[in-house]
Amino acid sequence: MKMPEVISSRMVAPCGMNCMVCFTHCSSKKPCGGCMGTDESKPGHCRTCLRKNCAAERGISYCYECCDFPCRRIRDLDRSYRKCYGASLIGQSLYMKENGIDRFLEEEQKRYTCAVCGGIISLHDRTCSECGQR
Repeated sequence: MKMPEVISSRMVAPCGMNCMVCFTHCSSKKPCGGCMGTDESKPGHCRTCLRKNCAAERGISYCYECCDFPCRRIRDLDRSYRKCYGASLIGQSLYMKENGIDRFLEEEQKRYTCAVCGGIISLHDRTCSECGQR
């Protein structure tokens, strides 16, 4: 899958994850529409995500909009993402809050576009979806 010229803001999950660079999205023959898309092609854990459901219950789009941010749910997920993938969802959320989602997605596009073929480099395994480069 090639990196699009513009990443849609619907690909940003409430927790701050850029779904465009998710391993499941990149490796699937039928990529999901991201956290904010329909559930039909999402993996089960995304359909039942506690953070997404909490944001919806509170009537907010992104966790950083919540007065309880960062809550325990976000801190736990952030800890896991920092340890396993070297990415901070809290940091990404704060960046979006400060600079806007469009700017965040521009930076993500630069960071996760394969220099060899223009494919998407997965955050989770650091492998290009097109050419397999690491």
